[in-house]
Amino acid sequence: MDKEIVDVLVIGAGPSGCVSSAYLKKNNINVKVVEKTKFPRLVVGESLIPRVMDHFDEAGLFPALDKMGFEKKLGARFMRGNEVCIFDFSNKFGEGWDWTWQVPRADFDNTLAQEVINKGIDLEFETEVIEIEFNGTDSITTVKTKDGKTKEIHAKFVIDSSGYGRVLPRLLDLEKPSKLSPHSAIFAHVEDINREEGVEGTLISFDIIETEVWLWVIPFSNGNTSIGIVGPTDYIEKLSENGDPTEALRKAISLSDYYVKRFGDLEFLFEPRHLKDYSCSVKSLFGDGFALTGNASEFLDPVFSSGMAFATEGGMTAAKLAIRQLNGEKVDWQKEFADYILYGVDVFTTYVKEWYTGNLQELFFHQPENPDVKRKICAVLAGYVWDKKNTFVRIHDTAIVNLANFIKAEKQQA
Repeated sequence: MDKEIVDVLVIGAGPSGCVSSAYLKKNNINVKVVEKTKFPRLVVGESLIPRVMDHFDEAGLFPALDKMGFEKKLGARFMRGNEVCIFDFSNKFGEGWDWTWQVPRADFDNTLAQEVINKGIDLEFETEVIEIEFNGTDSITTVKTKDGKTKEIHAKFVIDSSGYGRVLPRLLDLEKPSKLSPHSAIFAHVEDINREEGVEGTLISFDIIETEVWLWVIPFSNGNTSIGIVGPTDYIEKLSENGDPTEALRKAISLSDYYVKRFGDLEFLFEPRHLKDYSCSVKSLFGDGFALTGNASEFLDPVFSSGMAFATEGGMTAAKLAIRQLNGEKVDWQKEFADYILYGVDVFTTYVKEWYTGNLQELFFHQPENPDVKRKICAVLAGYVWDKKNTFVRIHDTAIVNLANFIKAEKQQA
C-alpha cells in the first residue's frame, strides 16, 4: 500500500479546512488536505458573519475571495408582519469587521480550495477517509482515492473539518445528540428576475412566519437568490403531504405576505434540498493527535448564520495550537481549544434558544429601540461572541430573558 508522510492531515476542503491548511502552510508546516467530494459542489450556509473575515484575512485567503465580487452583507433584516428590525454591522459594540459576504457556496468554496492549491498545498479531491489509527498523537489514516485504490497517510496531527461528513466523530464514536430541539430546513435557488433595485434587492432578510418558523432570503451578486424555510421538523414535514420538497417550499413561500409576489411564481434552479434535524454535537472536540472543527463538531442553527464562523474559528485555533505542539510545546487542548470554542457555542446557543422561545424576538422588535442594547446584540450577531466586555456576551444566559420579561411586564401594565 502506498504511504505518504505529512505533519498535519486536514480532512475536508470547506472553509474551515482551507483556513487551517492555508495558515499551516503560511507557517511552513507540511500539510495535506483530503476532500471526499468533487468541487464545485452545492452546500448550504450562504450567509456569513463578519467574524469570518478575520480568519480569511489572517490565513491569506481574503484577496482571492475579494476578487470574486460576492454580494456584500452589511447587516440583516428581521421581519414579523409589519414589524421590522435592521441590524447594521457598522453600528455594533466593540471592534471588528463591519461587513462580510452572502455567497453561492459552490463558487465560494471552490475559490477557497483553488487558492489553497495555488499556495502549494496538496489538496486531493474525491478521496475518502475510511479508517484511522492513533498511536499517541501520531496517526495512520487510510483513504480511498477516486480510482478505488487505498493508501496510508501518516501524520503527526489531524484536523477534521469534514462538515456533515463528521468523519472522526463516526470512526471514533464521538457523536451525541444536540441540546437544541429538532428543526429542519428546505432551500433552493431562483433566478431573481423580480428583484428590486438598490438595498431592497440585495438585503438579506428573515421573514418570521410563526415564532419558530421563518423564511430566509439571501440575494447573490450573480442575480440568483437563495430561499429557505426553517422550522420544527414536524412543521416542515407537514408542508407537503407526500414529502415533496418542491411543493413544501412553494407552500412556505406562499405563507410570506412580503415575498410571495417576488418569488411565488419563479422556478427553482435545482430541486429543493431538505435538511432534516441538522443540529449536532460531539462528546469531545479533541483527542490525542486530533481536533474537530466546524460541523464535524457542533452545528447549532442557521438563524444567525453562525455555522461558518465557528468552523473557521475552530480551524484557525486548531492550526495555531497544532503548530505549537509540533514545535514541542505542551498544549492544554481542553482549555485553549475546547473551552474556548465552547464558550462561543454556549453564547450562540442561548441566542438560538431564546429566538425560538420568542424572548429574543421581543428585544428585536421592541419600540422605541434601545441603541445600547441593539449595538451589543449586533456584535453577537456579527460573531464576536468571545468579547466579555459585551454584557450580552458575558451574561448571555440571563441578559436576554431578563430584559424580555421586563418588556413583557411593561406591555401588560400598558
